[in-house]
Amino acid sequence: MENYNKEVTAYIAKMADFAKPILTQLREIIFSTCPEVEENIKWGTPHYSYKGDHLVMMGGFKQHCSFSLYKAELMKDKDIQESVKSGKKFGYMDKVKDISELPNKEILIAYIKEAMELNQNGTVKPKPVKEKSAVEVVAPKEFLDALKKDSKATEIFESKSPSFRKNYIIWIADAKTDETRNKRITQSLEWIAEGKDRFWQSKK
Repeated sequence: MENYNKEVTAYIAKMADFAKPILTQLREIIFSTCPEVEENIKWGTPHYSYKGDHLVMMGGFKQHCSFSLYKAELMKDKDIQESVKSGKKFGYMDKVKDISELPNKEILIAYIKEAMELNQNGTVKPKPVKEKSAVEVVAPKEFLDALKKDSKATEIFESKSPSFRKNYIIWIADAKTDETRNKRITQSLEWIAEGKDRFWQSKK
């Protein structure tokens, strides 16, 4: 398609075999639903904007792909709303390992159309997450133990600024259940190993 960005085409071509069909299908649905969408690479992953504002994002990783609705918390779908409440800021499609795990085409089109409508109406952007103030931030033992087992993440984590480290520690420490804490630890190690800060998805 003539509107495809060459950098995104190259990005998909470098992905693992399992990821290529997932990202290709998502890309085709995005463009067929929103021909005016602007495609580029931001924060190291394919990013799509419409009417001068964020619309959706997608990404490929070692063992999964992700598809993110930037204004997920403002959408009507209850599953998406609940996923935002549980800490997945951009919706629940963050661990797609096979193309069969994607919602069907009609559902994805409906999501994108609703996201387009939010942009067309000039809906306010989601409120940024406010950091909690604290005299001292103590890293959970589970996080420190997991970090020790990942030499790459440890090296990057220790090389970053205090605010970089604090943002991850607060997010993990704020988990209400062990299950949520473990999920956040796993996600944090992945992002840290890639050099991404806690709020990389929401930065322009």
